[in-house]
Amino acid sequence: MTQRSALNRSLLALAGLVLLGGGLLVLFAGLDIYRRHDLIPPTGWPLTTPDDVLFSSADRARWSSQGWWWWPAVIAALVLVATLALWWLLAQLSRRRPGALPLGDTPPQEGVELRDRALSDAIASEAGALPGVEHAAVRITGRPAHPRTRVKLTLTPEAAPGAALGALCEGPLSTARRSTGRPDIPTEVRLRVARHQPHRAE
Repeated sequence: MTQRSALNRSLLALAGLVLLGGGLLVLFAGLDIYRRHDLIPPTGWPLTTPDDVLFSSADRARWSSQGWWWWPAVIAALVLVATLALWWLLAQLSRRRPGALPLGDTPPQEGVELRDRALSDAIASEAGALPGVEHAAVRITGRPAHPRTRVKLTLTPEAAPGAALGALCEGPLSTARRSTGRPDIPTEVRLRVARHQPHRAE
């Protein structure tokens, strides 16, 4: 799991727990579960019976006295939050992995398919064995009909970036194109150099 995936899943889990907890509290009040089962509602929670409202008339009057700009500002902020949440959801969907890649021009339902993770693992394994490469990470993105390859190489301090890039293109990437029958897979390569390890003098 990448750092971005872990962050996305953590945010989704946190948002889900908050929404689930708030929804259950509202449901308990609407069904009058607190009174029926002698439960104690959370301290300060405004919704405890079916007749309760989130903002009383006094609260609405108090906030309205802040000026004509108050409620439009609140509505604009809520719209902005909803828009950002929708944009974030669409961004997650657009980064979906292809899952399985049809080999060559064979229709997927009739031919052989290759799992994207198997292809990325094969490229990473071969790239990690190249001279001057300390670590390789590969991710296949895009749609099954138009996959993209993202490669992150960590080079040793003595490695030449140009030579490592050439070896990657002529070796693992060329093998992947031949294996899948796709000579035109777009590839994005990011190179970084590992830090020198401190040497201890005896």
